[in-house]
Amino acid sequence: MKLLLILIGIIVVLLLIAVIRTLMLPLKKSIYHGSDDEKRSEGYALKLQKMVQTETISKRGAPDPEKFRRLHKVMEELFPNVFANCEKIDLDGNLLVRWKGKHSDLQPIVLTSHLDVVPAEGEWTYPPFEGRIVDGKIYGRGSFDVKCGVMSFYQAVEELIEEGYEPECDVYLGSSCTEEIGGDGASKICSWFTERGIRPYMLLDEGGAITADPFVGVKGNFAAVGIFEKGYGDVKIIARGGGGHSSTPGRNTPIARLAAFITDIEKHSPFKVEFTPAVDGLLETMAEYCENFGIKMLLHNLWLFKPLLKKVMPAISPQGAAMLKTTICFTMQKGSDAPNVIPQEAYVTANLRFIPFQGKDESLAILRDVAKKYDLEVEEILCSPPSGSLDLKGPQFEMTKKAIHKVFPGVEIIPYVVTGGTDSRFYDGKVDACVRFEPINTSKEQLSRMHGIDENIDINTLPPAVDYYKEIIRLQEGR
Repeated sequence: MKLLLILIGIIVVLLLIAVIRTLMLPLKKSIYHGSDDEKRSEGYALKLQKMVQTETISKRGAPDPEKFRRLHKVMEELFPNVFANCEKIDLDGNLLVRWKGKHSDLQPIVLTSHLDVVPAEGEWTYPPFEGRIVDGKIYGRGSFDVKCGVMSFYQAVEELIEEGYEPECDVYLGSSCTEEIGGDGASKICSWFTERGIRPYMLLDEGGAITADPFVGVKGNFAAVGIFEKGYGDVKIIARGGGGHSSTPGRNTPIARLAAFITDIEKHSPFKVEFTPAVDGLLETMAEYCENFGIKMLLHNLWLFKPLLKKVMPAISPQGAAMLKTTICFTMQKGSDAPNVIPQEAYVTANLRFIPFQGKDESLAILRDVAKKYDLEVEEILCSPPSGSLDLKGPQFEMTKKAIHKVFPGVEIIPYVVTGGTDSRFYDGKVDACVRFEPINTSKEQLSRMHGIDENIDINTLPPAVDYYKEIIRLQEGR
């Protein structure tokens, strides 16, 4: 009984410390409304509209560089200063443009976003390749992912050239045409640099964005800067058997074993859950903006509540789970070719996203151990490891923060784990720093439509995006 009372006393003291620390943390506000410059917003929206109207769906196994060269022609009309004053390099439809700087011995920077888009299936409110502008929004496939980014950095260079500005270092604009299919477009651009002995100082790609109300109880707008990217894995899990007629089934047929395996993985995730410095920084920053006292106390006292959050976050939030562990999602399946035949072979495919602390090799070894219990084989289809991390104390991150604070006043910056795949993975280790951040202000509803029906963005988010890229280019003067 005495030991129990001591234990209760310790718990009460720890909770009291957490409450006091939370009460002492002032509540901050993060407010951002976008640009009020209607003329710029509408002008940029018309340029983005032209780019959306040029359909650039990429398909595995069916490269079509001419489709992307048609978009190149449209861009030459939209950004005449860029193409009149810069060197254009076409790498099988992947576009690289070099704007020569004052000092050729200074490491260049690369601004990049992809040109290809995913298919536009389903019933859209407006045709997906019309780029309809309605009530301050532009609708269409690629409006958000990610032709808005391409338009923004091309427009930034267009305006700087018109102003007579000469960059300190070479500035490259790189756009692949295979990002959405995991192709080698960005690899070809990266190889172009490597073959010439060029190591960029800084690469800016998509990844995070400016999002509203990113966590329950947290209000405001936050610039989520991606500091590393999870690895990627497509695998096939195969079950073999003797086949036979379905009228006399035996036990543990291929499909039954696959079903048991999937259920096991879904109910008992085999992957380790850990907090990284990126997640710690994200949650601790959001605590300062949290209006709910209970949640604020959890986020501000990770030293005490981290074990609880490890259990809770993966259970209540897919995004939370993705930031804390390797994830697996079963995506395709095949069995017999007839409804009354037991298959001799059946399989499912799965997509994994590898967390750095439990990377590709370890995660696949864990998956194979579970598969062995059900007499299954795991075959790699396409796998790549997690990326390195952006140095949060490095000069490239400092530049990013300065540009965000200047262009998006009132927006707080949070480190972010990029759970999807981007072209920047090809540059990992071949540039000094990768900053995965698209300077687009977006809502949860718009994020949910990114690869879905009625993809759209607000047109008043375009002027700040252009200004952000201009500021990044100007900040090279301080190197």
